[in-house]
Amino acid sequence: MRLRITLLATLLATTALAQGVMDVHSHIITPEFVSALESEGRLMDEGFPLPKYDVTEHLRWMDEAGVQTSVLTLAAPQPSSPEVVRQTNETAARIKEEHPGRFLFCAALPLPDVTKAIEEAKYALDVLKADGIKLATNVGGQYLGAPELDTLFSVLNERRAVIILHPHCPEPVNKQVMAQTPLAMQEYLAETTRAVTNMISRNVLARYPQLKVVVPHCGAYLPLAIPRMKSLTPVMQANKMVGEIDFDANLRALYYDLAGAHSPETIRMLLAITTPDHLLYGSDYPYVAPQVLTQSLARMKQYLSTEPDFAPFSEMILHKNAQWLMGQAAEKPTAEGRTADGMLFRLAEIEVHPQYLKEYLAAAAEIQKASLAEEPGVVCLFPTQTKEDSTQIRILEIYASQQAYQHHIQTAHFLKYKQGTLHMVKHLKLQDLQPLTPETMNKVFKR
Repeated sequence: MRLRITLLATLLATTALAQGVMDVHSHIITPEFVSALESEGRLMDEGFPLPKYDVTEHLRWMDEAGVQTSVLTLAAPQPSSPEVVRQTNETAARIKEEHPGRFLFCAALPLPDVTKAIEEAKYALDVLKADGIKLATNVGGQYLGAPELDTLFSVLNERRAVIILHPHCPEPVNKQVMAQTPLAMQEYLAETTRAVTNMISRNVLARYPQLKVVVPHCGAYLPLAIPRMKSLTPVMQANKMVGEIDFDANLRALYYDLAGAHSPETIRMLLAITTPDHLLYGSDYPYVAPQVLTQSLARMKQYLSTEPDFAPFSEMILHKNAQWLMGQAAEKPTAEGRTADGMLFRLAEIEVHPQYLKEYLAAAAEIQKASLAEEPGVVCLFPTQTKEDSTQIRILEIYASQQAYQHHIQTAHFLKYKQGTLHMVKHLKLQDLQPLTPETMNKVFKR
């Protein structure tokens, strides 16, 4: 009986591993880190007690939940000692080596000292073979995007580094407000948004185009902040408060983990500012109870596989995007094929709010014109209205291949359309189509 139970457990673990989920948001909390914070009286700097971390327990949860690989980053708050930062990075490197294929890590840096941070980044990436760099939104009031960090970003850009962000306690902080509404419930989202928009306003990611940056917690408030930034930029420029901002170049560098309150609605909001190949699974282990994380991941798998507009991207979001981003896969992933003879056929069923109908029709005509003029892979993009109800829009989309579709949804004109019409659309449903006579496609379409 015991042998049968053991074999069953082994089978379940093997099946879970085969699912290959990659978790880009998990934390390492070392004894040295905890001791250093305790000696400085900083254990509650973030307003929340540090959970215990044990690699064996972490692996147990990964096996149960079906997570193949976790990316470790140092938890908040930022250690004051560069020695503690070094010890943490070396511990993470050892865990990665001892458990091949199960862990990657992004090294912490001893900011706000930029010189020492550059030294640690070089050591971590070149010697410890770190898989990326973890950066706090701010350290002692030094926010990402600050001019003094440009030299550090230049070094990271030369190494084509992946950067994983995480919010830390804002500086300065209103302790009374934080006591009423703990950091993790609200300010962490504001803090993340503050740091990323600060980088965007200074074109950090446009100026260092080899960087890729993972934004935590479902993008924080960025789906709301980015359109507002765009709309106010001309006013700010007229008052000489900001310079030129290359939104497209900055946004191309951003990836988003789905740790926290993920849902179909949250993902749809994110897709107003990004594309499915920039979405990643994240757990926030060990800050959330393992059983809760397991249930959360199961719920994500369920709606990713059953929602028609998500199903083609399920494996991308759960592991393929992260594997490519972290250098574990050679080719950038594309959606699961739902095509005939390599082509992708889709019908977008859209309901537009009546007050925005005129604006939406203009936007639809504009993206049709730009796509057909600039993208040979867009075979057909044909918007129509139903005769019974002019707010009911149907767009027939045909792409030469999955690659052509992936290219399309990353173009500047698509992102402009997506972001500009989000508030106009009341309902959207994407229907994948299967042609009955695929052999006639070349006769019908000459593109």
